[in-house]
Amino acid sequence: MIDPFVSVDWVRSHREQVIIADVRLCLDGSSPRAAYDAGHVPGATFVDLERWLSGAPSPQDGRHPLPTPEHFAAGMGAVGIGDHATVVAYDDAGGVFAARLVWMLRTLGRDAALMDGGLTAWPEDLETDDPELLEAQFTPQPWPPEALASIDDAQDPHNVVLDARPRERFDGGADALDPRAGHIPGARSLPCRDHLQDGKLLPVDELLAAAHAAGVERGSAVVSYCGSGVTACHNLLVLEHLGLGSGRLYPGSWSQYSHTDLPAETSA
Repeated sequence: MIDPFVSVDWVRSHREQVIIADVRLCLDGSSPRAAYDAGHVPGATFVDLERWLSGAPSPQDGRHPLPTPEHFAAGMGAVGIGDHATVVAYDDAGGVFAARLVWMLRTLGRDAALMDGGLTAWPEDLETDDPELLEAQFTPQPWPPEALASIDDAQDPHNVVLDARPRERFDGGADALDPRAGHIPGARSLPCRDHLQDGKLLPVDELLAAAHAAGVERGSAVVSYCGSGVTACHNLLVLEHLGLGSGRLYPGSWSQYSHTDLPAETSA
């Protein structure tokens, strides 16, 4: 399996062997599809995170629960990603959203990686036309239980529980997305955006230092969460990139936990 992160140069030299996926998510409420239509990497297929990479949102399951294997498979087939495809995904936020697709594919044993630097690092002209992609066959596979963490796992002090949200949300600052502010008791702050500088991944030694400071060592039982189980995937890919293990995703994340009456902590 390829590394979770590949360079733009690698993508350009393997363009005939990979499917490039545009997986943007617009937190300001604007349309990711409109952003894709306005300009994307030539040949990239648009993958709608809300439609294909998530199930129906609810207070019980969170804003972006994992879709059923059948729904995910239908979505991948519809955008031209088949059983044997190698996928390189990007967004316009350093990969913190596109990481969701990459993690999902890698969890199922498929070759997938993030394009380091994302859209802003692409050195050639963008295009506005849809690529001519044929519908592909993607076989549904169950989500491996060993890759997932429950709300109980996220509270287990034997696990190293990482919060990928910005530090101010972890600390308990105003949070317009969820009913409560703060973090899961015992969790450590490891903001996924802090892995990046100008949209590109930091050097390995800096990433390792941050992971170690958050309590992660080789073989640690890691549970990663964020607001809704999307950017938490970026932390898991970084840990894999560093050789620190694969960790587990808590899909419901804070958008599920904050709807319960379980205790929350702040850093005040």
